[in-house]
Amino acid sequence: MVTPEQSTIPAHKVFALAGACHPGPLVAVTALTAALAVTAGQAPGRCLLTTGAVLTGQLSIGWCNDAVDARRDSATGRRGKPVADGAIGAGQVWTAAGGALAVCVPLSFACGWSAGAVHLTAVAAAWAYDLRLKATGWSWAPYAVAFAALPAFVTLGLPGRPWPAWWVLTAGALLGIGAHLGNVLPDIRGDLATGVRGWPQRLGPRRVRLLLPVPLVTASALLALGPAGPPGTRQVAALAGAGLIAVAGTVLGRRRERAAFAAAVAVAALDVALLLGGGLGKG
Repeated sequence: MVTPEQSTIPAHKVFALAGACHPGPLVAVTALTAALAVTAGQAPGRCLLTTGAVLTGQLSIGWCNDAVDARRDSATGRRGKPVADGAIGAGQVWTAAGGALAVCVPLSFACGWSAGAVHLTAVAAAWAYDLRLKATGWSWAPYAVAFAALPAFVTLGLPGRPWPAWWVLTAGALLGIGAHLGNVLPDIRGDLATGVRGWPQRLGPRRVRLLLPVPLVTASALLALGPAGPPGTRQVAALAGAGLIAVAGTVLGRRRERAAFAAAVAVAALDVALLLGGGLGKG
């Protein structure tokens, strides 16, 4: 007979599992989803379903990524990765990823069949990245698909199932490409040493640093100028700010790579503010 004490998961395993889910991106994407759902006008119950679906999807993606990358992380001496550090086994993380995915499916379809199909397409794209595409020239595609799908998942959960405007979908895809470039930039050298040759790795650190602001500022332009009517003062200010920050990040990034990354995060934050303020352009 298994006693309650024996069946309880040790606290250090719980913390290791939490660390293996990529908590930073998980919190950022889940919070953005909740904010989009509220600003789009979803009812409170639907907001919870939408946010829960994205939360479980992000959990499955993060755990899948850490389990797949454990050997590479160990080979490059990367610290702070629970599986690579031996704090938790890869099998346990795989089990958690599968469990989260199993919960994500019904939660997604509870938001509507169209919405669920779009969200699960995004989750499938992210899993495809983790399992195979991150080491190919198509590594950018899952990010573009997943980020474009997020506002669509939200609006398709509304009455009438409207799609977002084309400029919202395009801006989402560009934000995804920028997120991919920024996420990979600090790890390019280690990735190349372990045979990972995705699109950014093939470009190299210098080209990625120069390219990084392009999709993000283009997304800023779409989000500022896309809505009907002339852009307001806030939109113009945000677009101008994005351009200035991008230029500063490119210049400072020649000496400090982190400056380019920090500038990209700042521009992405402006893009998110424009996205939340633009009403998603529901058709």
